[in-house]
Amino acid sequence: MAERPGGTGRGVIDLDAATFLLQWAVGGLFFLWVTGRRREVGIGYGWTIRITFGLMAAGGLVVGVVMDPVPVREASGAAVLVATVVAMVVSVVRRRAGVAGQRGVQERRTARVAAMTGIDRDRVTFDDSVREFPPALDLVAPVLGLVGLVAAGVDAGDPALLAVARTLVGALFLGAVTSAMLLGHWYLVQPGLARGPLLELVAWTGLVWPFELLVLLWPTGMVSVLNGSIPDGYNGLLGWFWVACTVSTLALVVATRAALTERQYSAVMAATGLLYLAILTAFGMDLVARAALA
Repeated sequence: MAERPGGTGRGVIDLDAATFLLQWAVGGLFFLWVTGRRREVGIGYGWTIRITFGLMAAGGLVVGVVMDPVPVREASGAAVLVATVVAMVVSVVRRRAGVAGQRGVQERRTARVAAMTGIDRDRVTFDDSVREFPPALDLVAPVLGLVGLVAAGVDAGDPALLAVARTLVGALFLGAVTSAMLLGHWYLVQPGLARGPLLELVAWTGLVWPFELLVLLWPTGMVSVLNGSIPDGYNGLLGWFWVACTVSTLALVVATRAALTERQYSAVMAATGLLYLAILTAFGMDLVARAALA
């Protein structure tokens, strides 16, 4: 494999835009399944997520084909796109069934309002003859994408095992923090939604953070940038910027979790704002390290 100019003798793990887009898409689609399996979030949330990450998968496929094709990665990306479209079509066809958890909340709220006010509001009707969308269908796309991410990691450079680990862990890390931010916005659409789904995604982000840190520090990793063994081109400034992003991401996850313990509805909006910042720092943590080490 290629070596960094200057004769360090170490392998180089490339940073590739097509792999990054597929990585981000696969992670986001995996966490759609994590959230959807709870059967609490409205069906429109799934449409939003599939469109968002489906476009990323499509972008990764185009970039890969045009710039530097990796056949297995591109085939996997195409399969992810097809699986996402199929899930979208099934979801739209079965939309009148609603989501079990959402139906229960809507019915209880309508009954409570009627009891308090004496006004029988129009109920949101669902079609019991239509089968509900199966959340497991959303797991197909990320499973297919896993093959492409492994192939992309192997192709990225040496050591291959470390390259694959960074690719897979990065997919979970970026997918979790992005999905948490998008779900936070969904509470504006579905205000009666319990905080459990959002708390779960925040917990996932915090859980994956140490693994993301580990694979980025693992030799040859960011320790070599911080001690000057690998020049970052900015007299060490880039390395310390990475440290700031890394610490800030964890701090923001902790702050988000604390905000969600407050009873007021505004706490969800505060948590969403914190997650906006967490996305920026999380991307800094992942991309700055991989760019400095590429």
